[in-house]
Amino acid sequence: MAALTAFAAFASSQAIEELEIDLLLEALTQRHGYDFRDYDRQLVRRKLLGVMAERELKTVSALQERVLHEPGAASSVLRALAVNPAALFQDPVRAREAREVLGKSLRPVAVPKVWLAECTGVGDAWTLAILLHEEGLLARTEIFATLANDEVLAEVRDADIDAQLLPALQEHYLQSGGSGRLADYFELREGRATLLARLRGRITWAGYNLVTDASFNEFQAIICCRALADFGPMLRQRVLRLFNDSLARFGVLGIDRELAPGDAYAAAYQPLLENLPWYRRVG
Repeated sequence: MAALTAFAAFASSQAIEELEIDLLLEALTQRHGYDFRDYDRQLVRRKLLGVMAERELKTVSALQERVLHEPGAASSVLRALAVNPAALFQDPVRAREAREVLGKSLRPVAVPKVWLAECTGVGDAWTLAILLHEEGLLARTEIFATLANDEVLAEVRDADIDAQLLPALQEHYLQSGGSGRLADYFELREGRATLLARLRGRITWAGYNLVTDASFNEFQAIICCRALADFGPMLRQRVLRLFNDSLARFGVLGIDRELAPGDAYAAAYQPLLENLPWYRRVG
């Protein structure tokens, strides 16, 4: 009996916490315009519990009270729920794959457009710009890097990195297929490093919400790896349909994992690398 009572109390506590999360996410949607309701719920829960621990809060309702009434609280929660920023050449294997796939696929296109959907910061965009430059494509390629969070978007437009990081990142750059010196792609000033203006100028930063916005252009390549992994099943299918609406025929799609047979428009894509989530739209 005691065990059943304890289990019932635990189940009730979990149900209340789920309701609190629902209300908090609804508040973020209604008050601030950022919709995380269809993100992977367990991931959202872990991130919210992390914010609560930092603020020494015992309930999600207490966090919601801060979000609604305390200046800056909503911003910190939105940042916590967003995808963590990627460092420059953070994933050299993935960068090598992008170099191989995009180098071949974009070369015949006169003016390729590449969409970094829900881009994970300047590290993500600058990595792509460097590898496209080394493939001889950047000068005629337009990179559209979009983010839903306006505050983060304002920061990345004028971002720089610690110049002392560049030597440590050189090895990752080489592992990605680079053959030069990573630091040569940066302007250095007072210990900070910024991507060269001629490379940076090929990147257009824009606000865009994958959850609510419609297709806004036709692209020869769409890349969305880290953000797509955070989405729940329904939102994932919605975004895959959006990408299909936005991708030119024979365009390249790079995502977080291989397409499943039941994924939206899965039959319209042909794998480009064996057992890796890079595809060409053929349907």
